[in-house]
Amino acid sequence: MTEPDRGDRLLSTAARLSRWATRRADLELPPAQARLLALVLEIGPARIGDLAQADHCSQPTMTIQVQRVEAYGLVVRKPDPSDARASLVEATDEGRQVIARLREARSKALAPMMDRLSPDDERVLDEAIAIMQRMIDDP
Repeated sequence: MTEPDRGDRLLSTAARLSRWATRRADLELPPAQARLLALVLEIGPARIGDLAQADHCSQPTMTIQVQRVEAYGLVVRKPDPSDARASLVEATDEGRQVIARLREARSKALAPMMDRLSPDDERVLDEAIAIMQRMIDDP
């Protein structure tokens, strides 16, 4: 298998698994808003333009999504210390708690499949997860 094929299969499979778990999880937020909240937690306080760029959407689209999540009290906008005209979007304590519950719900959706894994499959999966984490952490 060539590197591009392996990369494509890895990304495709990871995306399919994530969508599968999301569809089967009992989520308290629409998936797009959950994804935004996770993004805010991943990259830290960020400007709307930076969030839009990270999510590959337009700034007006991101503004609407931020307003929706903000209405739930899951994020707040704070002044940007480097530019008084701008603001940073930051997760609230409630936002962090919601993401923890969403992640738990998605993990529970996967649990029946995980329970069927053999010890060898569990070991291989643990190794694959570690490799994927290294790929992300040390690009």
